Parts: sequence; C-alpha cells; structure tokens
Amino acid sequence: MSAADPATLAAIQRVTKRCLAEIDRVCALLDLRYVAYGGTAIGAVRHQGFIPWDDDGDVCMPREDYERFIAEAPALLGDEFFIASPATHPNYPISFGVLGLKGSEFVSKVAKDRSFRMPIGVDLFVLDEIADDPGRFRAQSRGTWLWARLMFLRSIPNPPTGLPTPARQLASAAMACAHWGMRALRVNEASLYRRWLRAALKGRENPQKAADGSILFGDFSTRDPRRWSASEAELFPARSVPFEDITVRIPAAYDVVLTRGYGDYMRIPDPDDRVTHEPFHIVFGPNDPGPEAPEEAGA
Repeated sequence: MSAADPATLAAIQRVTKRCLAEIDRVCALLDLRYVAYGGTAIGAVRHQGFIPWDDDGDVCMPREDYERFIAEAPALLGDEFFIASPATHPNYPISFGVLGLKGSEFVSKVAKDRSFRMPIGVDLFVLDEIADDPGRFRAQSRGTWLWARLMFLRSIPNPPTGLPTPARQLASAAMACAHWGMRALRVNEASLYRRWLRAALKGRENPQKAADGSILFGDFSTRDPRRWSASEAELFPARSVPFEDITVRIPAAYDVVLTRGYGDYMRIPDPDDRVTHEPFHIVFGPNDPGPEAPEEAGA
C-alpha cells in the first residue's frame, strides 16, 4: 500500500510520539489503565519504538477508564492537544476517540470526502465486556458491526470496496443510496453511535470470564471482537517499556495477546503486506515545532 514519503512519515511519527507521551502522562495523573494496541504494541515489543512504516498510534482502555479519560483528561492536557470522540463532536464518524495535535489533519484516501478531519494523533480504542451468553454475544458483535458500518457510510458517500467490476458498481450504488437516504431522513453519526453503544454494552450485565477467572474484554470496533480480545489479567498490571525515547505501557501478557491477534508478530511482513493509512492530505499545523534541534557539542 502507498505510504507517506520518508520525511513526512518521520514528522507524523514525531507528532504521534508526543501524543503517546501525553496519554501516558495524563493516565498516570488520573490513575487510569491503558495499553499500547495494534501496531503500536508490536512496535514497542519488536522495534522498541515505531514499526518503521507505521503512520499512526493506537492505545486501548477498558470502558470505565476510557469514559473517565474522555471526561477528565481535557482539563489536564497540554494546550496543544485535544480529544475528539462521539462525546465531543456530533459528526464524529467512528466509534472510538482520538487524542490529536490541535491544528493538524491526517486525511486518508478513503476519507478524503469526509467532512470531519481527523488529526494526527493516537486512536483511543475502547474495550467492552464480551457477553457470556452466545446469543447475546452474537447480538453484541453483529449490532456493533452494523451500526459502525452505517456511521462510516453516513460520513463517506462512496468509499472504496476493493471489489471487481460489476460487483463494485452494485456495491457503490447500494452504499450511495444508504448514505443519501440517511441524510434525507436526518440520521446523523451521533444517533448511529448511540445505537452502536447500546449493542457494545450488551456484555456488561453478564460478562464472560476467561480461563484465568478475570473478565474477558473485546474490541467491538472490529468485525471479530474475539480475535482482538484479552482478559483483564492478560492486560493488567501493564508493563512500562521503552518506545523511541519515551515510555509506554503494554499488556502484562503481551506475547499471548499479540499472538492471538497477529500470529507470528515478530516476523517482519513482506513489503506488499505492510499496511498504512494511505495519506491523501496532511497538515501539521502551528503546534508542531518541527524536528528537535540537535544539542550543540559541549552543551
């Protein structure tokens, strides 16, 4: 997949690292639990920093910690940072939040027609309890998948499908009808998110327990929450590890968690399999001072 040029990628990673450090600082102040997630967790373990081609950051938190972070972190953030989420922006197009640099924009090719501009920053994924009852879990996973897809379609009229012609044309027509139909009926992202949230919380009353006896959490922003699941004991207490020149937290049983999601995560993927967000438009804004100046000799 196409990626940013090396200088732009280095700048994206520089800003993302600042955001990761701010999350770690504020979570420590608020006594909130978080761990690096996805490619950021792999980078911390395999590279002690960013995966060389990675163009964003990811962390995840149990819902109770996530909700407190969204509500309480803004008062403690540095002036150059902000949080965007369904709780803060009515036209926010996805089910999880982001901590970003004010004035920055990261617009991927997929999202180039979206009105909401995502910042350069770190995605804040939320972990919800997986329902113990199989039928309730099916409703939980299918409901969150449906409402998240509709949120996406509400924000983008004709996203790429990757399908061959003529299937692509049929899918594009169906998605355009869904998008403009929701607009005509005044269905917005906020109302779709409320439905997504009701589905995501279906495991709260009777959560599934893992073999270790602790609650099993899943990421319901994904199609397969069980693949991206972890028990409370696998996650916490989190480990602090080096990440470039800062420190981040990773799951207590990081090898178990990363193997479940990725298989052999220590293997460097082939160039054709290296996933990026295919940037279309990037703005760093006034709060990015640029590369740090090297220290003078003898200083």
